[in-house]
Amino acid sequence: MRGRAWQHFDFILFGATIILIAFGIALIYSATLASTPVSQDWWNTFLARQIIYALVGIGLMLLASVTDYSIFANVNHLIYGLTILSLILVYAVGQISFGAQRWIDLGIFRLQPSELAKVLLIIVLAKFLADRQEDLKRMSYFLLSLVYVAVPIIFIYIQPDLGTAIVLGVSWLAMVLMAGVRLRHVGLMALVGVIGSPILWLSLQGYMRERIFVFFNPERDPLGAGYNINQARIAVGSGGWLGQGFARGSQSQLHFLRVRHTDYIFSVLGEELGFVGVVLVLILFLVVIWRILRVAEMARDTFGQLIACGIATVVAFQVIANIGMNVGLLPSSGVPLPFISYGGSALIALLIGEGVVQNIIIRHKRLEFQ
Repeated sequence: MRGRAWQHFDFILFGATIILIAFGIALIYSATLASTPVSQDWWNTFLARQIIYALVGIGLMLLASVTDYSIFANVNHLIYGLTILSLILVYAVGQISFGAQRWIDLGIFRLQPSELAKVLLIIVLAKFLADRQEDLKRMSYFLLSLVYVAVPIIFIYIQPDLGTAIVLGVSWLAMVLMAGVRLRHVGLMALVGVIGSPILWLSLQGYMRERIFVFFNPERDPLGAGYNINQARIAVGSGGWLGQGFARGSQSQLHFLRVRHTDYIFSVLGEELGFVGVVLVLILFLVVIWRILRVAEMARDTFGQLIACGIATVVAFQVIANIGMNVGLLPSSGVPLPFISYGGSALIALLIGEGVVQNIIIRHKRLEFQ
């Protein structure tokens, strides 16, 4: 690769992402350490681990940005196989936490394969769709693409991890639409989904159904399933225009708000930094999504276009799902806020995905590499 190719590196995308990560680290500090004495075991705190995850993720992002993304197309079957294998491995050696078996303990790091699957399956599906654009107009190939992604979705769903399964389903839908699938085929699939919804409802875990009941009636179980939803809405609503001040939010600092460093970190943001802080973060997310979609528009091939489309969809949907959950507009799904919520696997996976996107824009002109 010639040095001048780096002139296409998207520093706006990179900068917006770094600022979001910085917001996340600050909010994790506020949510977990601001109201507690600093212990001697500081390096074992959520804050310290998130900083390490961020540094590792940024390093892997830069590595991915200089790795020719066409290499992934040549090993797509291997990537798919390893992804499925990692999801199966969870059931053999995975750790159980909060009733879910999603993590593999690697000693220094707890890996969540389903988070990596979000990015890896986008790459695999992009290759599958790029090679079959004309065939996708036929119902059989449309269904084949669905089966391709349905296998890992089922493994993830039964962990159980409904939120990640939905994210993968939404990214698949966005990618097949961009690849040129017939809308009537999508409509028929939606109709089948509506008809089969009672079966899906019966397959849901009890706590998943309870979350939906509580969404429609938050007072149904105010001290149980509805507790976090009510506390999150109180936290966001109490922020006002400028917030109560960094590390001064009553709901978060007095620990009324649970899992405040992961699923409900947006509530900490709204309570402490107010409407202004929320708008700033939303603008940063819009910049990230816009720049990734710009890469999709400028990519030199369909494979690159579909990868960028998939990554943009994951970021956008997770932002909508997480914020909607925090303000009571959507049911609780356990979907993290990209780049901000605590979690090593989620952060590192998204940064790797962004690195691939950076490589797509770096290589968007063939003549640069002749």
